[in-house]
Amino acid sequence: MKAYINILIILISFFSFTSCSEELVDQAQTGILRGRVVKKGTNEPIANAKVFTTPSTQTTFSDKDGMFEIKDIPAGNYSVKAELSGYVSNFQAVNIQTENQVVTIVFEMDDDESLNSPPSAPTLLSPIDNAVNQPLSVQLSWNATDPDKTDSLTYKLTVKNNINTDVIQVNDLKVRSYTLSNLLFGVSYFWQISVSDGIHPDVLSPVFKFTTSATPANRYHYVRKVNGNFVIMSSDVQSNSFQLTNASNSSWRPRKNNNAGLIAFLRNDAGGSHIFTANPDGSNVFKVTQIPVAGFNQNELDFSWNTTGSAFLYSNFDKLYKINKDGTGQQLVYTTTDGSLISEVDWSYDNTKIAIKTNNFSGYNTKIFIIDMLGNVLQNVFSAATGATGGLNFSVDGQKLLYTHDVSGYQDANYRQLDSHIFIYNLVNNTIIDASAESDKPIGTNDLDPRFSPNNSQIIMVNTSNDNVSQKNILTIDLNNTGVDFVRAILFSNGEMPDYE
Repeated sequence: MKAYINILIILISFFSFTSCSEELVDQAQTGILRGRVVKKGTNEPIANAKVFTTPSTQTTFSDKDGMFEIKDIPAGNYSVKAELSGYVSNFQAVNIQTENQVVTIVFEMDDDESLNSPPSAPTLLSPIDNAVNQPLSVQLSWNATDPDKTDSLTYKLTVKNNINTDVIQVNDLKVRSYTLSNLLFGVSYFWQISVSDGIHPDVLSPVFKFTTSATPANRYHYVRKVNGNFVIMSSDVQSNSFQLTNASNSSWRPRKNNNAGLIAFLRNDAGGSHIFTANPDGSNVFKVTQIPVAGFNQNELDFSWNTTGSAFLYSNFDKLYKINKDGTGQQLVYTTTDGSLISEVDWSYDNTKIAIKTNNFSGYNTKIFIIDMLGNVLQNVFSAATGATGGLNFSVDGQKLLYTHDVSGYQDANYRQLDSHIFIYNLVNNTIIDASAESDKPIGTNDLDPRFSPNNSQIIMVNTSNDNVSQKNILTIDLNNTGVDFVRAILFSNGEMPDYE
């Protein structure tokens, strides 16, 4: 009996040992968890994120590439968590089933906006609020800060004005300054900056105001080439100038009329050259003519205001027209008797006489004569079969007339001039003064486009090399009572077609 009991004890012990061994084998099964922590939306790696499991096994941290690994995880179901300050914690479910099983997961973590602060309201620095007499190109500057140093700030500029409903808006600025150009004289501008960190709603600055300077009463106007087109420049005697027209349209032959308070000029439109007017600041551009200003060469064409500033005289091939400044009342004044082209015209100050220059289709065989308002020829002034001629302008009293002529008599298809002089013709006694010779015009140059000053004491004109490619400069010639030994001086560099009112 005792032997039987011992055998029973041994059998029970054996089965108990076998059962425990099988349980230990099951517990020994482990797997590997690998993964990566990245920023949601950009997949940028996130380093130093804490990764751990529930039930608890091991805790690890992502490396610089966002990678992590937890080894020897016993088989079972786990919740894996990734967390890092500034990001929303992320959970993933993982199941380890077999020995040495490798499970791979990716945590995409969102910024924790609850931990992010908005930027400060922008501080507007320059120009100061209510600044006045600002130029037509103004640099705006501002500042803004963000407590979160890693945030990238972008700015939006909004500008309005006090004369119309136009709004200037510049988005996605990365720098804290912006230059506003092509502003108008005497206008108040209101500007505001908004800043965004890409997380919070935009933060707005106060609204600041600045006002540009009043339109200067400049007496000089001329043209300059910009990007292949003529632009009109307005300047005072100290060469403080601004660009009146933009370079997108070629504008030339400026003529100011103080009584009208307007500047007229030629500009191409609808396939022809037309008279336009604008305010002295370049605003309110208005097309006057429907029948174009036309002749042999558009750059040689000229037109004339009347003294009161109510109407213009201009030519269309062999015809001379009068038209009101508002584009009404067009009428034919004169037609050439020989079919020659009218290229230039000037209206006397008392509005009783008209000076006309005609030429053939090549610009030569020129004639200058005076007619009355009924088209009757009053006086022949000049004629020449060869050499270019132009530059008509009456003196204020109507007793003298300026014109130019190339005394070399040269002619070619490019209308090149070799030795153009300015002449003052006395309509009372038919005498002539060579103003170029009396002011020592440099050899190898041309004097062109002369105009009397408003008090007849000067001539403003263009001088340039006769090579047809050199820079043109605007000069003055001081006149005197003796008619000899005039003095010339440069007024503006790089300019042509001057006007002095």
